[in-house]
Amino acid sequence: MSKNEYTPFLSEILEVKKHTELEYTFRLSFNGEVRPGQFFEVSLPKFGEAPISVSGIGDGYVELTIRKVGKVTNEIFELYKGNTLFMRGPYGNGFDVENYKDKELIIIAGGTGVSPVRGVIEYFHRNRAQVKDMTVITGFKSPSFVLFKEELKNWKDTMKLILTVDKEDDTTPDVSENTLDLPTYQVGLVTEYIPAIKVNSKKDTAIIVVGPPMMMHFTVQGLLKEGYPEENIWISHERKMCCGIGKCGHCKIDDVYVCLDGPVFPYTKGRLLVD
Repeated sequence: MSKNEYTPFLSEILEVKKHTELEYTFRLSFNGEVRPGQFFEVSLPKFGEAPISVSGIGDGYVELTIRKVGKVTNEIFELYKGNTLFMRGPYGNGFDVENYKDKELIIIAGGTGVSPVRGVIEYFHRNRAQVKDMTVITGFKSPSFVLFKEELKNWKDTMKLILTVDKEDDTTPDVSENTLDLPTYQVGLVTEYIPAIKVNSKKDTAIIVVGPPMMMHFTVQGLLKEGYPEENIWISHERKMCCGIGKCGHCKIDDVYVCLDGPVFPYTKGRLLVD
């Protein structure tokens, strides 16, 4: 008997970490093959399901960083350690670290776009000798919206790390808790720091860009202006995936199913996907 692709499995919440008032990372039990950049459909009976990108991978678990933005995620935020969620997946192609080994690697990510590339950054943070050099630029709305503060402090020891915020927080008492122990940051857009990136060979540099569509557009344009080859760039299309297996057509752009062919694309292909 063939397996029903839509049947979810039950996953235990092993740990919950609060980043901001709107973003938490849930560590969930999982055993199986998974890549950074893939996604799971997370569901709760009576409330529906939502696609959530993988933000961390470990022995016997995956981590999903969830933003509280709707009915399903609002309800998930009421669940904590020891409770369970339904999941199915992982879906999509994700990031293949083999594409980046023995190269100079640049990763530029904005906001929650840091989540799907966190696994790639962590991999090369732990296996630094597998890339020639590494630069990471992360951008957030303001200091109180910064995700993965502890990881950011660790990453700066093995790579060139530039943390940016669009603007400073308002000086209100309720933002101070989340800005404690924040690594040094710059005020400005991630695109402002592209000209300062130093590499030995732009042709031998691999680049990942993930974030809101406008941020990705202008970041890639900035990279191309600096002479980086477009075929060396990967992007991730943030798009509402529904079935996850290319049946419903909800994520279809032209003849491409983002849930199957993506969400990670070489830029040479991803730039052609226009709604």
